[in-house]
Amino acid sequence: MVNPQRPLDPHRKIHTRDSAATWRRSLTGDLVFTNGVFDLLHPGHIDVLLGARAEGAHLIVGVNSDASVRRLNKGPERPIRSEMERAYVLAALEMVSAVVIFDEDTPLELVTAVQPDVIVKGGDYNPDTIVGAAEVRARGGRVVVIPLTPGHSTTNTVNKLRG
Repeated sequence: MVNPQRPLDPHRKIHTRDSAATWRRSLTGDLVFTNGVFDLLHPGHIDVLLGARAEGAHLIVGVNSDASVRRLNKGPERPIRSEMERAYVLAALEMVSAVVIFDEDTPLELVTAVQPDVIVKGGDYNPDTIVGAAEVRARGGRVVVIPLTPGHSTTNTVNKLRG
């Protein structure tokens, strides 16, 4: 039975940019940052999140807002899940320490605010083009690319569901 005060409530891990910056200052150990849409969570997402978490003591995930997803031209029906639904699902995962929804086209402002020690993206990115990589490296941090899990993408899942 879960405690009535809900100590495991994933909402406790969902932060604003400002509260995430404050939380970050309280941490000991390396903070790892990754970001994405995370519309329909699949094994590829989990592999990147697990790989990211293995790079440090804490993992913060930036989630594109609904408006920023639409600006990314992911398709007229995207996002499928709302930003709060996507943040809640990510926050419920054990390897995720914190989640922040960001509305900008890139996570640069969030990276600047939380000052991660490591920035991680999936294998469809290259270390020199990852937004925030230069800022993390300038502070002595690292940039890590996690290989993609073959056969898994949200676009493929959406197409499969459409038949």
